[in-house]
Amino acid sequence: MNGTSSHPSSNAAARKIAGASSPSDICIVGNGAIGKTAALALAQAGLRVTLLAPAAAAAGPSAASGVEQASWDVRVYAVNQIARDLLSSIKVWDALDAERVAVVDGMDVTGDDENHPGHLVFDAYSAHVDALAWIVEDRNLNAALDAALKFSPNVRIVNGRAVSLRSDLHGVSLQLESGDTLDASLLVGADGGQSWVRGQCDIGLDYRAYGQRAIVTNFACEKAHQGVAYQWFTATEGIVALLPLPGQRVSLVWSAPDALAETLMRQPAAQLAQHLGKYAAPVLGALTPLEPEVVRDFPLTLVKPHAMTAPRVALIGDAAHVIHPLAGHGMNLGFADVVALLKVINEREQQRDCGDARVLSRYARARKEEVLLMQLATDGLARLFGTGLEPLRMVRNIGLNLVNHLPVLKRRLMAHALGKRI
Repeated sequence: MNGTSSHPSSNAAARKIAGASSPSDICIVGNGAIGKTAALALAQAGLRVTLLAPAAAAAGPSAASGVEQASWDVRVYAVNQIARDLLSSIKVWDALDAERVAVVDGMDVTGDDENHPGHLVFDAYSAHVDALAWIVEDRNLNAALDAALKFSPNVRIVNGRAVSLRSDLHGVSLQLESGDTLDASLLVGADGGQSWVRGQCDIGLDYRAYGQRAIVTNFACEKAHQGVAYQWFTATEGIVALLPLPGQRVSLVWSAPDALAETLMRQPAAQLAQHLGKYAAPVLGALTPLEPEVVRDFPLTLVKPHAMTAPRVALIGDAAHVIHPLAGHGMNLGFADVVALLKVINEREQQRDCGDARVLSRYARARKEEVLLMQLATDGLARLFGTGLEPLRMVRNIGLNLVNHLPVLKRRLMAHALGKRI
């Protein structure tokens, strides 16, 4: 690990610099929803937690203006049952603004052959569940997490930037730009796809750009969506998804090839709505941009770190894995990381601290299979639907139709998406 000292005494000396504070059981680096969720869950398990957040983010999402609060956030998550159960257990789910949460009762997937399109439909009734997912705005989720953190006595929030990381057999120490240090038994990296923590640990990674950008914005729809999430796999325009929002509103996530994305981002939202008409009109009618009009885009990549742990360090969320958004499960993988980390820490032997190597190896093993399966599935689908070769188009559409007519396989796919056995 970068900066690792082989002499415990030198590490102890570093911890005595001016401004050093009492050690925590766990220090979490990152101010996103996954990091905040981890801080609350671990603190409510009786652990002393320090959350290191960037100084610029001190005010948090809750400080958004009245106009922003009234608008609909273009960044949304399709939260599955595991994530909802976790948020419920830390008393955050019921603190969300329920009027801004949409239930996904069904999913309708269409292939790209105009004459013989593939078609796959999922619904909550067939899965014997209340919902397939819940659509939650980033702003709504972070506001609820921020409110909960204010009343969590075991969480200390520090605003600043780490500049070095040291670990030894006894713990881990972060030195901040201010000169202060943060000491803990375990450091949790929840600092995103370009994780500083991961870089400090010399964890290698496999990286690939998909040559696509995700375009996100929101629309009002002429026809009621009935709680159905629609997705179209196209030969030339990427993957178009319209997710239900409360009322007659939908949230767009369009994984578009780079060249097309550049063109679309230069267009007004009304023109973007017209472009989507060829997909959405039959089921949702005309689309109208929500005011204020906000259209954003971000590059799509695959990031596969070679490990989720290092000595005294665990990675969660995008710091541990970045996948294509076509399945909508990137955020759910992060929530599942928190569940697994919490479990191995709660079940550790009395003589082991939170950052013990055995504890971390159990966490890595617990997450290996699910993360790998999701990486393979999303990457494979992105590659399969990213080619316009006619034979492959035919095969993938036949595949969609085949799955739609095989109840057992269909239930297994739904179970995997829901994170449970059905």
